[in-house]
Amino acid sequence: MLAESGLLDGREATTTWWLSPMFRQRYPRVHLDAHRIVVPSGSTVTAGAALSHLDLALWLIRNNSPELAALVGKYLVFDSRPSQSAFAISDHLAHSDPLVERFDRWVREHLDTAITLDDAAEALATSKRTLTRRLNEVLGKTPVEYIQDLRVERAVHLLKTSSLSVDRIAEQVGYADGVTLRSLLRRRIGKGVREVRAS
Repeated sequence: MLAESGLLDGREATTTWWLSPMFRQRYPRVHLDAHRIVVPSGSTVTAGAALSHLDLALWLIRNNSPELAALVGKYLVFDSRPSQSAFAISDHLAHSDPLVERFDRWVREHLDTAITLDDAAEALATSKRTLTRRLNEVLGKTPVEYIQDLRVERAVHLLKTSSLSVDRIAEQVGYADGVTLRSLLRRRIGKGVREVRAS
């Protein structure tokens, strides 16, 4: 509604990740950042992803009292989620772009290897330029960003559902060691390995 009214033109905003392809096409004057859950921009604040009304409410409270926001979050048993990276599951892709869907499937099948854009483009019988352009149009991400999203998604799943070591999980998502994976998790979802396993 905000985008349709024109109030977001020229501003940063977010929406739930699976609506972002349609949003980008319909509202090209809005600077969409679908990675973040809450995006303040001037006099507006937007939120995206499931249950983001809670993220938005806690953001509003935190601006006045971080202590009160922490207390409210504790009572709600609701943890801070700075990123939508955990919502990289992409069932909608089949309905938006066949090339992007094939890229998604191919990457998932090769997550435990060192993936290059050259290899992906060759496997999908396309050019690197075309693949990069289509990913940006549909998802607003570079191929590297999307591959990282999928690696984070699988790593988080393995951390929560297995007793594998961090180094072993890192191998299964294409990284040489656990240090790289720890750094990626902290940067993309704002949590360390222990916090992910405890959640």
